[in-house]
Amino acid sequence: MTRQQPNSPSNPTKTSSAAPPFFPAGFREGDEDVNGTRIHFVIGGKGSPVLLLHGYAQTHLMWWRVAPELAKHHTVIIPDLRGAGDSSAPAQGYDKETMARDMRALVKKLGFDKVSVVGHDIGLMVAYAYAAQFPDEVERLAVLDAFLPGIEPWSDQVMRRTDVWHFSFNGPTAEKLVQGRERIYLDHFWTDMAANAQAIGEAERQAYTRAYAAPGRLHSTWGYFQAFDQDKKDFRELARNKLPMPVLVIGGDKSMGEPLTAQMRAVATQVEPHILKDTGHWVSEERPDEVRKLLGDFLQA
Repeated sequence: MTRQQPNSPSNPTKTSSAAPPFFPAGFREGDEDVNGTRIHFVIGGKGSPVLLLHGYAQTHLMWWRVAPELAKHHTVIIPDLRGAGDSSAPAQGYDKETMARDMRALVKKLGFDKVSVVGHDIGLMVAYAYAAQFPDEVERLAVLDAFLPGIEPWSDQVMRRTDVWHFSFNGPTAEKLVQGRERIYLDHFWTDMAANAQAIGEAERQAYTRAYAAPGRLHSTWGYFQAFDQDKKDFRELARNKLPMPVLVIGGDKSMGEPLTAQMRAVATQVEPHILKDTGHWVSEERPDEVRKLLGDFLQA
């Protein structure tokens, strides 16, 4: 991979020196104004850049098990997506092409021209949109357990599942039902979508609950799902040109591993699938050792 030096002197990054919660010394937090929004991020390590993108019901925090190992060889950039965590929550822009442009602008502000991108859940969709819109700027792409809206087998293997009811659960009435009960709502995802219900620990659940109970955050993050109709159109258009870079797929055998592999083979030319046994949706939490090794080997190749 191309080695790059971060943080051009003409565009310094606003960061704190203290390590953020859950992350070891050497990681720090920062904020950047990009693409009409403010993105909060954690950064650490040295070497070729790797962008780690979280999904729904989580924030940048989800990568604390994986990032320290990757930071031995890479500059690891771990943002909160638009609308989540400590990033700002604009009224619009939750289609994944726009969110990918947020991430590209952040990478550029940090002084990098090319990057490898890793995404889980909603972050997977943003990662794909980044790679498909800017294929010359993405060295490698890794996608972890979710799906691409609009790319088959979207119709029969994704939308017919009984556990995707939350895609349409949004709006003022739903928001009122969940407000004050965020922990009950979020526990459903962390527990029922896992093969190991204890994989996401209590301290993490409390941190995520605080983030999603903050004013306006249920509304903004539900925008990820409300944008699926636009994402379907965008992804079908983007898929006309297959991704040229190497693509790693990591999925759970009890979750989206099989349909995600089929989707990525439809949109990319070089796909390396790994379906983890006895694993649900939360692959980084349920199988951290395997995920660390798979990502480390793939990014170092």
